[in-house]
Amino acid sequence: MRTFLLHKTEVEAVRAVLVGVDTGRADFADSMAELSLLVQSAGSYPIASIVGKGGRIDPALFIGSGKANELKRVLEQNEAELAIFNHPLSPSQQRNLERHLGRHVMDRTGLILDIFAQRAQSHVGKTQVELAQVRYRMSRLVRAWSHLERQKGGIGLRVGPGETQMELDRRMLATRAKRLESELDKLQRQQRTQRRARNRKEIFSVSLVGYTNAGKSSLFNALTKAGSYAADQLFATLDTTSRKVHLAEAGSIVISDTVGFIRDLPHQLVEAFRATLDETIHADLILHVIDACSPVSNEQKAEVESVLREIGAYDVPRIEIMNKIDLMPQTFVQGPIIERDIEGLPNKVYLSARSGQGLELLRLVLAEYSVMTDRIRVEHNRAKKQMVAQDFLAPLTDRPDSSEFNPIPNRNYSPNDA
Repeated sequence: MRTFLLHKTEVEAVRAVLVGVDTGRADFADSMAELSLLVQSAGSYPIASIVGKGGRIDPALFIGSGKANELKRVLEQNEAELAIFNHPLSPSQQRNLERHLGRHVMDRTGLILDIFAQRAQSHVGKTQVELAQVRYRMSRLVRAWSHLERQKGGIGLRVGPGETQMELDRRMLATRAKRLESELDKLQRQQRTQRRARNRKEIFSVSLVGYTNAGKSSLFNALTKAGSYAADQLFATLDTTSRKVHLAEAGSIVISDTVGFIRDLPHQLVEAFRATLDETIHADLILHVIDACSPVSNEQKAEVESVLREIGAYDVPRIEIMNKIDLMPQTFVQGPIIERDIEGLPNKVYLSARSGQGLELLRLVLAEYSVMTDRIRVEHNRAKKQMVAQDFLAPLTDRPDSSEFNPIPNRNYSPNDA
């Protein structure tokens, strides 16, 4: 049995078999490789993999009875305790597979939720993860156990079954979800208050986003000297961390490190993590950290932009940070550089957070954007004051000319004259 160091904690790895169905997607192989990394990040050991070819998805077992029998043999031969599917499973499919295999079965969504539950450290993070887990469990309630029914009594209530265990569980989970949503709403109000305080001070805010393991936390530590946990694993950090950084050319700014994104990110996680992702929505500038050495960097970039669009942050000014150029010096022979758009604004920076190459260039870019944003704020405030002054004077300027104004009303006026 292998042992992994998981977020500074040594745990015994569970042997798992990975299952995927190739439906013809171009990124299928990359998705399966990513699933293996996710499994290792969760503390399990991927011992084997089963791949089926595309076709009609079996409504009962997802992969069909023949493939399910093959999966059962592989699980038994490798003494594996867990089967992990690279696809979302319906509640009935998961239940049927567990009965057929005699092993615990997990889908991609459940795996990511498990990793998030391990990584969450702050109160906000734990609350968000728990809410996502409760919503996920509510969708898993498929069995009503008749032997646990609550019996109805009294006149007119002797016919029909009582409240099933599934209905009880659903009601308990719904109550739990409502309480967590209320708690998250309170936390979001506190964050909005803190954000308004920053806005009043007009502090330039920067949010780091990117595909998981692209090097966001490493870049955050390099810029802020914060010492946040960073590791070569998926979702090494989960909670948002903010630090103030002083730039000689622009004064103080605030930089925030947020949760990483991944392909097929469960929708309930995006919904539950609104409190964390709010920092991205209200940032003055987004630094999109990209693993420049990844062969699927374009696909990863598209996944991140898709989530930004979903949460309403797509129109926030954004700079692409091409990280890890030190790993492929033969490809990035130009070294750390700044690329600009047709209007002369920086839109891409090549650097290495680990070696420190290009960090000074990034600081110059941040200072340039900070100064530009301050100038826009000053012009906006000046225009706003002028509009207020015009609105205040409008009633005075709209009065009739004094020569035409008669302060004495016509005493002969009658409503019948109208």
